[in-house]
Amino acid sequence: MVHIIASAMEILNIENTPKTPSVKFNGKQGKLEVKGRSIPENSVEFYRPLIDCLGQYASNPVSPTEVDFQLEYFNTSSSKCIINALKVLETIHKKGTEVIINWHYEDGDDDMKDSGEDLQVNVSLPFNFKKI
Repeated sequence: MVHIIASAMEILNIENTPKTPSVKFNGKQGKLEVKGRSIPENSVEFYRPLIDCLGQYASNPVSPTEVDFQLEYFNTSSSKCIINALKVLETIHKKGTEVIINWHYEDGDDDMKDSGEDLQVNVSLPFNFKKI
């Protein structure tokens, strides 16, 4: 279920399902969390509300903007959508707003750490890799 609160899409809350992560975005605080498993049937449709919120947020971002990814698994189509979200965040960063990307991965899950490193190559954003 998607909850969008406020006319400027300052708050977005998407509840997780077995195939989709929870997405919590608070534009007033500059906080985004994406957590869980991301294998939706239609990644573009699933991530569209987030991309739209970030696009509007880009006009008046909070510094620092802090993003926490804590994914168990994501498929190729999700990675493309995550890159699109990161590109919006990159635009915010290039305009002078501090953007912090925290990529959380479980101890021993080198594949998930590698996936974060692969995403990092696509954007000019600093990533913090955090073992949990």
